[in-house]
This record gives sequence, C-alpha cells and structure tokens, in this order.
Amino acid sequence: MLQSLASNSCVRLIQSHKSTWYFLFLVLGYLLYLIFGAVVFSSVELPYEDLLRQELRTVKKQFLQDNACLSKKRLEEFLEKALEASNYGVSILNNASANWNWDFTSALFFASTVLSTTGYGHTAPLSDGGKAFCIIYSVIGIPFTLLFLTAVVQRIMVFSTRRPVMYIHTRWGLSKPLVAIVHATLLAILATSCFFLIPAAIFSSLEENWNFLESFYFCFISLSTIGLGDYVPGESFNQRFRELYKVGITVYLILGLIVMLVVLETFCELQQLKTLRKMFYLKKEKPQDRLAILEHDHLSFTAVADRAIARMEDKSEPFVSFPVLASPGGDDPMIR
Repeated sequence: MLQSLASNSCVRLIQSHKSTWYFLFLVLGYLLYLIFGAVVFSSVELPYEDLLRQELRTVKKQFLQDNACLSKKRLEEFLEKALEASNYGVSILNNASANWNWDFTSALFFASTVLSTTGYGHTAPLSDGGKAFCIIYSVIGIPFTLLFLTAVVQRIMVFSTRRPVMYIHTRWGLSKPLVAIVHATLLAILATSCFFLIPAAIFSSLEENWNFLESFYFCFISLSTIGLGDYVPGESFNQRFRELYKVGITVYLILGLIVMLVVLETFCELQQLKTLRKMFYLKKEKPQDRLAILEHDHLSFTAVADRAIARMEDKSEPFVSFPVLASPGGDDPMIR
C-alpha cells in the first residue's frame, strides 16, 4: 500500500514538472555532446599537432646548425616578433608583402566579418584608435545588422515559404504539415547547392592551394558564422583582381547569411519542431487560470472597499440621534 502511494506520488510529481525534467535532460545531453566533441577533436588532432611540433623542432635545429653565427636567443627573438606580426595579419614573407590588409576592399571585408560576427581573426586592428573604434562600431553595428537581417528575412519568408506552402495546400488540398516538410527539404537542398557546393567548386579553382573539401569547409565555417580564420580567400600571392574578388566575397557572405537564416526560419516554423521546442519551454498560464486569478483579486478588492466604506460611514455620524417627540396637542396651533 505504501509502495503504491509512493509510486503514485512520484508519477504525479514527474507529470506536474514534465517540462523541467525535459529541460534537465536537454542540458545533460548538451554537456555530453560537448564532451563527445572534445574527445573526438582531441583524439584526431593531437597526433597531427605532435607531428608538427617535431617537424618544427627539427627544422629549427637544422637551421641553427647551418647558421652557427646565429645564436638561439636571437633566433627566438626574431621568430617571436614575426609571429606577433603574423597574428595581426602582417607577414614578412616576400610572397605576402604585396597584399595590404587595410586597403578599402580589405577593410570592407573586415567590416562585414565584424558585423556578421564571423570574425576570421586573420586581420585585426593594429592601433589603439582602431581597437577603440572597432568596439564602438560593433556595439552599434551588430544590433543594426540583426535588425537588418530580421527585416530582410521576414519579407523573404512571405514569398519563399508562407505563400508557396499555403498555395499548394489550398490548390491541391494536401496536408499543410506535409507540404511544409517537403518545401523545407527542397529549400535546404537548393540553398546547399547554390551557397555551398557551387561556391566550393569556384573557390577550389580560384585558390591555388585549396581542394574541394577545404573550399566547402570554408563556405560552411563562414556562413555558420564560426569563422575560424584558417582559410581566408584572396590572400594568396599575386591574386588576380584581388579588390574585385574581395568585394565579391563580401557580397557572397551577406547573401549566404540571409539565405541560411531563411532556411533556419523555415524549419523552425514546422509544426513538428514547434511541438519539440514546447517540450523544453515553461508552460504559460492558461486563460482560465488567469481569469480565476483576476476574479479572486476583484472579489478581494471589493471586500476591502466595502469595509472601508462602512468605516467611513461610521465616522461620518459623530452625534447621537434622538427620537422626535410628538406634541401633546396634536395639531393645536397654540401649542405648535
């Protein structure tokens, strides 16, 4: 008997806090996924890092042996200065000295990566004034960009998703959730082809050291606003039409980001995903519950008001009322 009561109470507790339990499972799943990614990246990349470190030590040791007049300390100072400059996008190599990082087209590309929060990191402001302006520019520009993207995506969604789905639903009488799923799938395939596969093929042909996988990797890292900065187009030696190429990449990033947001918004409007999201959200107050609360508050306020009025009426009669005595003569005018 006690066991059944305890089990029933546990079931009621779980049912009454179902969204909370779902949310805890969501947090746990996210942490496990984060740990899973760390384990995979560490196991895959750590051997390559160790191999690269060994190669660098070998090259450095051979260089010092070939140049006995150069001390190890002087070499370390030179390399430290060169690496510090490289972190700001300035290279001492002859094949990279012809490219300027802060001409107009490069600065335009940098501004687009800042406002879109992509941030490749291959170029950074050198001066204190540039760093201060970057902070102010980002504080104003990032919310401005979000407003711009929201307005653009909202208008595109009307013509790319809502009207086509409604037209097919009313024209052929198909199920609206089914039409929405098929439409979202076709839209995702079209966006992947136009903004990932085709640009990857173009980048692999324009960039000398990029293969198709590296080009596709750049497209995904850029349009998902991850922006690792290990692959940046237009930075190779003697890049033809570099200024025009940089402007084209800037336009591609902005358009691609808009298309990605349209696709994500299309999937978010699917009924199945809405139901899935509601599992982890806090439940809103039902209208009946809200009405009951308002009625209770109204009754309480009315009772308090009635008490206050009664007290005021009691205070407004300070004198004692006496009964009216009738004249003994009745209507006798003399006595009156």
